[in-house]
Amino acid sequence: MKKRSERALILAPVGRDAAIAAEILAESGIKSAICPTLPGLASQLDRGVGFVLVTEEALLGQDLRGLSTWINRQPEWSDLPFVLLTRRGGGLERNPDAGRFLDMLGNVTFLERPFHPTTLISLARSALRARRRQYDARARLEALQKSEEHLRMGNETLEARVEERTREHEFALAQLHEAQKLETLGQLTGGVAHDFNNLLTPVIGNLDLLRRQLPPEAKQHRLIDGALQAASRAATLVQRLLAFARRQDLQARAVDIGGLIEGMSDLLRRSIGPSVSVEIHSEPDLPAARVDPNQLELAILNLAINGRDAMPSGGTISIECRSQSVQPGGHLQPGDYVCVSVRDTGVGMDNPTLLRAVEPFFSTKGMGQGTGLGLSMIHGLAAQLEGMLDLSSTPGVGTTATIWLPVSSEEPAPAEGEAPRIIPAARRATILLVDDEELVRTGTADMLSDLGYDVVQADSGAEALRLLRSGCEPDLLVTDYLMPGMNGVDLIEHASAIAPRAKALLITGYSDIAEGPGANLPRLQKPFRQGELARRVADQLFKGDGGEVVPFRRGERS
Repeated sequence: MKKRSERALILAPVGRDAAIAAEILAESGIKSAICPTLPGLASQLDRGVGFVLVTEEALLGQDLRGLSTWINRQPEWSDLPFVLLTRRGGGLERNPDAGRFLDMLGNVTFLERPFHPTTLISLARSALRARRRQYDARARLEALQKSEEHLRMGNETLEARVEERTREHEFALAQLHEAQKLETLGQLTGGVAHDFNNLLTPVIGNLDLLRRQLPPEAKQHRLIDGALQAASRAATLVQRLLAFARRQDLQARAVDIGGLIEGMSDLLRRSIGPSVSVEIHSEPDLPAARVDPNQLELAILNLAINGRDAMPSGGTISIECRSQSVQPGGHLQPGDYVCVSVRDTGVGMDNPTLLRAVEPFFSTKGMGQGTGLGLSMIHGLAAQLEGMLDLSSTPGVGTTATIWLPVSSEEPAPAEGEAPRIIPAARRATILLVDDEELVRTGTADMLSDLGYDVVQADSGAEALRLLRSGCEPDLLVTDYLMPGMNGVDLIEHASAIAPRAKALLITGYSDIAEGPGANLPRLQKPFRQGELARRVADQLFKGDGGEVVPFRRGERS
């Protein structure tokens, strides 16, 4: 098997940009090599590369024919990612050279200087994820090519079978290209949504604080409530974008399914269009189900769009929510479930198609109209929640997709726009708050101080460890996850050795921490209101009404 190189090549001949970029990447565990000249970069490309980081001035006035030739001669599986550092004000709309570089480099992401180290690390990791997908495509193509060679050498009478495998090869390659385009869109969406989360967090927190400081009869309450409602809707939209970008790990909790679907009815109708009518029916007194609401919204939207595509001349999509009990002996564990059924009146599927419907990359849609990943993702979501996806279909009649979700024993969280109950500090406690974003950190510190806690602030993991070693004895460590140099999970691991009695709470907008040492850490999702912060802090600090401080232990689940 050919080597998979994930090193970064850096071309930044002016100043210290190359050394600084290499240091930032090294802190994130990404290997790199600095190329002093453009010919030196070209000579390194054939030795293996994950992505290229290049400054705009390194390309201006240079002979780019050699680099352009290499890019154009890439094999069909390869589309080398470039990260181009532009000068301030060097965006496409004001920089003709940037447009020329876009045409030449192809797979390029622009990063305007000065930039935050976290942004560079995020773009670098996104580029490497895209490169790994290309390597996977290469492996699949090589396997297909070997298979075709065996068929040709075996028997001339197998020519028809070879042609069939070639068609499968072309179709698989087209599907992989579609998946790569979806990944690129997801990278852009996830990055924007993450930054927007950091903006929303202090907005919502400061509005909460301002509302509490006003007398109950103040006329300004109506204005603040309107702003909070709009900010909450913006937060919901960001969660949908992050779910689309697959930059959230599964956060299952008690959810009012009927209310969730009713709340996304406008989104469904806008996404499906006027030729298809949408009918929603929910059983009264439906129990809460245990599910990640953002992932469920994405699944229902995906099923509805599939139904629309199966009805080219229009029709009806019916969404029904009901409770169902399962007895021993079935496909599911015995117990109570909430069933969400999405039914269309489209062309339907025959049995062979129905049996393959949840296979990854299998699709009945035309080229460029889908990746074949939607149903497989929904199937995986339901299985992860200990439920299932049930499909039934009749040609010419339509298709019904039913998601079975286990009933939750907890009460659902407050509805959108409803303020969570404020839980003040049961007694004085010290909180060490760590976040590299000053607006988020100061806003969160104000909310905690308003609740009655003593707050010590740190702008990095290294600063937090320095404070701990110098005698700071917090009862609770509250830290952001994605920070330059040291992420929140690593900080908690190091802090537990210095302050073993301190509890820990991780704050995150999105992350890849569904597996590994951070999987079981208690978390608070950005953006959050003061009531949500108060509840999570109280959950971690105090046990019962006595106000006993509970120590943090590595691997403990909240």
